Amino acid sequence: MKSFFTRFVFSLFFTLIITFSLSAQVSEPSPADRGMAVEEFRRGVQAYYRGAYNDAILQFEKALSLIPNEPLIVDWLAKSYYKSGIESTALDQWKFVSELEPTKILLQNKMEIISHRRLLSEFFSKETRYVNATSIVGAQGESLFFSQPISILPQKNGRIWVLAYGSNELLDIDVNGSILNRKRGPINGFDRPIDIIEARDGSLLVTESAGNRITKLSDKGDYISSFGKKGIGDGELLGPQYLAQDSNGNIFVTDFGNSRVSVFDEEFNYLFSFGKKNSSGTFEGFSGPSGIVIVDDIVYVADNITGAIYFFDNSGNYLDVLVKPKTFSSPESMRFYQDSLIVSDMNKIYSVDISSGAVYETARLGNAKVKATNAVIDANANLVVADYGANEISIMSRMNELVGGFFVDIEKVNSEHFPKVVLDVRVENRFRQSIVGLNDVNFYVSEENRPVADLRFEGSVTLEQNSDITIIIDRTLDSAKYSSAIETAVREISSSMGKNAKLTIISSSAVPVIEYSGNPEGCKNFSVKRLNSQISKETALDNSIRLATNNLVLDSTKRAVILLTTGKISQNAFSKYPVSEVAAYLGNNGVSFSTIMLNQGAADSQLEYLTSHLNGKSYYVYRNEGLSSLVRDIENIPNGLYRLSYTSSLNSGYGRDYLPVEIEVYLHNRSGKDETGFFAPLE
Repeated sequence: MKSFFTRFVFSLFFTLIITFSLSAQVSEPSPADRGMAVEEFRRGVQAYYRGAYNDAILQFEKALSLIPNEPLIVDWLAKSYYKSGIESTALDQWKFVSELEPTKILLQNKMEIISHRRLLSEFFSKETRYVNATSIVGAQGESLFFSQPISILPQKNGRIWVLAYGSNELLDIDVNGSILNRKRGPINGFDRPIDIIEARDGSLLVTESAGNRITKLSDKGDYISSFGKKGIGDGELLGPQYLAQDSNGNIFVTDFGNSRVSVFDEEFNYLFSFGKKNSSGTFEGFSGPSGIVIVDDIVYVADNITGAIYFFDNSGNYLDVLVKPKTFSSPESMRFYQDSLIVSDMNKIYSVDISSGAVYETARLGNAKVKATNAVIDANANLVVADYGANEISIMSRMNELVGGFFVDIEKVNSEHFPKVVLDVRVENRFRQSIVGLNDVNFYVSEENRPVADLRFEGSVTLEQNSDITIIIDRTLDSAKYSSAIETAVREISSSMGKNAKLTIISSSAVPVIEYSGNPEGCKNFSVKRLNSQISKETALDNSIRLATNNLVLDSTKRAVILLTTGKISQNAFSKYPVSEVAAYLGNNGVSFSTIMLNQGAADSQLEYLTSHLNGKSYYVYRNEGLSSLVRDIENIPNGLYRLSYTSSLNSGYGRDYLPVEIEVYLHNRSGKDETGFFAPLE
């Protein structure tokens, strides 16, 4: 009897609570509550644009306590959770908004892309299939723009260098297919150029098959010098085709007419050649060497006549066959991308796994008059193909990218000088890779669906040279043994950074500590003895990385975190925030993550996950080439952040009205959109 009565009382109690909650939700908030909610919402929006996402979450929660289930406030709460890396909570909030407003197609697309990203670990695989998105034609009617494109070199800013065999020129083409510049090479012009690569000193090298020479250009495409002589003797060339360079700087060129590969040093002095039948009979010799790629000083060479790929050491000693003869019809160039060789073969593009030799069809150009001579992955993850036969450049994308479009995020709105408004907009593909090289023609900005006035494209972060860096020093017992290595790393990095960059040092102990923040010059004599934190058995690496990200988000546009570690992390390093949320926090705010190994051991899986998902690399502190190139690697990471400004035509309501803004991005039959809002300064 007592048990029944107790259950009855509890049932009645919860019924009353639920009834009260429902009545509270459906009842209209009082004018006072609505006024306070609007003020909390305004503060939350301002905190969001400052990068203070935790503060923004608190403000939006307060606003929702006064106006429950208001879709606009819930949307902003979800955005704040997303920027904080807590994507699952953000998706739950957006799902709620979507149920309240099922016609919001833009929100549904955003949710689909974020969910898609959480499931996939990479945007390229051997099985990836590409389809044509657009083409850059060499001729139209009686107008000739270029003739017989044969080789392509991607640029980090999204543009491409294109060698035109027929018109004997080097073209600088932007992401929209516009020819920005033409380079003719030597004084007497190029003589049937075939291939172009970037040398490790940043210069460009071009083979000229009819000129039997190799020409060196500056990184801007301006002529520097040429070398080479027609003939069959040592160091002489007969129809040179494709180029590669090894870790020593030696230049390898496939000498088609002499059926060999000739090797020169960086000063273009002849070293040796290889490609003849070996004494053991395991290699019959080249019939028509064409594409060449060097990976970890292993030299892969395609044979245009046998249809095979062979590999050698960088001294020219034959090792084995990677792809057996007659696999390809007539392979031309090869390029290396993510553990695969991208091979151009007539009307097909293949990817070849360098570890197994497995061959996958990546793209097909069709059965018309086509001949693919070169295929590369550009800075925007497009497959760009030089179609020599059809006289055009095909730009190909993954099918799901064409359908799903871009992920566009208005990251910041600066309205301090209202009615002038400045937008920082991040543009990415479905796999979180930055879309670079966009300009004013790719953006459309509107207010309440009306185009804004005085829209100006202010620039791209990718073009900025300096990157702000935060170094995290692991203060575990294991890392404490490497004080000298830590000092070496910090000093080398600080010496390599630009004068206008900002360097921050954080020590990761039980509680992370900011040890230094300012000009890199201040750390050129860095000493571990000056650190304020204590060595600890357990370190809060998750909090340390989030603290590092917080500081970068607040006042940086080009952002990187570097962890100094032995590769071993403490048991509770990610006890508060799982590594997936830490990665999302970094990635959703455009921060790269790299590691410097204090020893030559392997890194724990959590650290490998962060570097592989966040545009980073792992470096050994005492590697032969030093750490100066690390900063250059960071500065060269593509960054799809753009700045635009316009003059608003909306009435600010003395700074109390929420002002909407929308932006659309277009490129090659793909598009993306975002919409947000802001408040002008209070008057």
